[in-house]
Amino acid sequence: MQEIHVHNEDKQRLDSYLATKLEDLSRTYIHKLIKEGLIHVNGKIVKPRYMVKEGDIIQVELPLVKKIELVPENIPIDIIYEDGDIVIVNKPKAMIVHPVEGNCSGTLVNALLYHVGESSLSSSDTRPGIVHRLDKDTTGLLVIAKHDKAYKNLSQQFIDQSVERIYTTLVYGGLDIEEAIIDAPIGRDPANRTRMIVIDKNSKEATTHYKVLEQFEGYTLLKVSLKTGRTHQIRVHMKYIGHPVVGDPIYSSIKNEFNMSTQLLHANRLAFYHPGNGKYMEFEAELPEDFKAIIKLLKKRRR
Repeated sequence: MQEIHVHNEDKQRLDSYLATKLEDLSRTYIHKLIKEGLIHVNGKIVKPRYMVKEGDIIQVELPLVKKIELVPENIPIDIIYEDGDIVIVNKPKAMIVHPVEGNCSGTLVNALLYHVGESSLSSSDTRPGIVHRLDKDTTGLLVIAKHDKAYKNLSQQFIDQSVERIYTTLVYGGLDIEEAIIDAPIGRDPANRTRMIVIDKNSKEATTHYKVLEQFEGYTLLKVSLKTGRTHQIRVHMKYIGHPVVGDPIYSSIKNEFNMSTQLLHANRLAFYHPGNGKYMEFEAELPEDFKAIIKLLKKRRR
């Protein structure tokens, strides 16, 4: 059991307060623990809306986490390249990359275990072969390591920022600056731990380069490249400069006209040095059909 002593804190809800103290837990999960009676204040069961005050002692009892069992699943995936060291996948939307508690199936890892085989991926409890990630509804290219040596090599390339990652995205509004670098640190939103924001405290450096590809009425198509790879980086930085990604359910409050419930963000180019032979490898993936259809519609409007 973990104890947290409240000192000189402004009054705030228990679930909000704990979200700032237990950084690995989402506010939703904390809310669930309180409702289940696993979080006490001064030895008593309270409600999530309880207002913490100086002198309170909060006891947190975390349930034992069950080990996630990785199960191969026959899920169609677009493998665009494979050899003895790596697999390149064009990930569709609505697919998370690896299993997490509460979502243990339907992931890219489940699909890879079926198509490639567990013995053909680098070792990990829940993320075999996963060197980098894309958000659930971000589409495009991912490199997967097929053994530990390849994993270590590729991971180091990401650390050294030598991997080229190019994205295409559609954002709201017209950008006055045709090309720019956004250099703004990203961290967890203290008010909502599931979101990321540009913030100085408890953050990590984040650098995004964008270039305007095409302007439409009310929209701009961008080429975006990453120097760093923070969670939700492109989406957060686009919101930060006042041009959120179209369809983004988290970082845009604008109701989009295309009935999109997911962000228009696609990882269309990936380049790195092969972990086995050192050859420079370059891969590209076309925009998904729904993304292309929206661009076609916007071009048609200009005629």
